[in-house]
Amino acid sequence: MRQLKGIKILLVDDEPHILEFLELGLTNEGFEVMTAQDGISAITACNKFQPHIAILDVMMPGMDGFEVCRMIKKTENVAVIMLTAKDEIDDRVKGLTLGADDYVIKPFSFEELLARIYARIRNHFPNLFGEVIIGPLRIDDRRKEISLYDKVLELSPTEYELLKFMSINHGLVLSKSMILDKVWGYDFGGEENIVEVYIRSLRDKLGDKEHKLIRTIRGAGYRMDVT
Repeated sequence: MRQLKGIKILLVDDEPHILEFLELGLTNEGFEVMTAQDGISAITACNKFQPHIAILDVMMPGMDGFEVCRMIKKTENVAVIMLTAKDEIDDRVKGLTLGADDYVIKPFSFEELLARIYARIRNHFPNLFGEVIIGPLRIDDRRKEISLYDKVLELSPTEYELLKFMSINHGLVLSKSMILDKVWGYDFGGEENIVEVYIRSLRDKLGDKEHKLIRTIRGAGYRMDVT
């Protein structure tokens, strides 16, 4: 997915060393990056910079990340990722309620943040993509086709959406309930076992007999591993 150009990310954190680290890493990935160290500056930067993604730390002096999220979601088409403390579940719930699209728990790895950024871009700005290449997979959303090593897979519409969702979020553990919400929808009235049925089918079609592409994480869900 690193072939994307012109994707703009706003980083907001009151700790300069975190901003410097993330700015360097994201710039090296090819993103355009702007930083801010407080909420007021973040609002101004968002209006000027028009980012695709805003990464907001929750705890900042003055205007906190929650208020920044609330305000920019009123007027801007931006996907928001909140940075929250490890044990503050209420922070995550509040952020999502105010319109945040995702959250990352501190401390976090750069690779995890990068995976979540790509997922937000793909889900929030689908028109930016023609084809997406993720490891050996090529996703063509216009044709609704996924190829493995340039061979088109024979997928049902639901299998396509499931494999696309897992591929975009590769490296992240996805629970059955999360998969149901994102692939089948919040109003789906069926059982979580349907996920297992479709995972088995995808493994068969991917030739993933040893479960190296789609791994089962016992007690947590599934993780797509592509390189």
